[in-house]
Amino acid sequence: MVSTSKHGLGTEQDSGKTPPGAHRIAEKVGDDAPADMIFRGRRPTGQRAAIEHADRDTGIDAITARVLSLRGIEPANENTQARHIYIHGTNEEGRIGKPVSHGCVRMRNADIIALYPQVREGDLVIIT
Repeated sequence: MVSTSKHGLGTEQDSGKTPPGAHRIAEKVGDDAPADMIFRGRRPTGQRAAIEHADRDTGIDAITARVLSLRGIEPANENTQARHIYIHGTNEEGRIGKPVSHGCVRMRNADIIALYPQVREGDLVIIT
């Protein structure tokens, strides 16, 4: 189960929407990071997130655990990488399954950690 954008699907710049269609994994980040590690700009900050298991908006949209940076491969979504759209862990695990992200695809930290070694840079990802 995942969480996508609270603004729906779309590819417009600065829309906060999750871009549908075919993508490739452009970069994998976070090989051995703790599940609660916060990332900014695809780099670990050294800061740790408080993981919220209740369905509660913390006001913090932390990127945690692992990061799979996406590159759109269709004309409509070719700006995905420039929009910094990722598949990543979250501090708001209790909200997984609801459309609440700012465009990225959020996963529970344990789920993204389990997925991470199974995929490679260049692998195909379809967002529907």
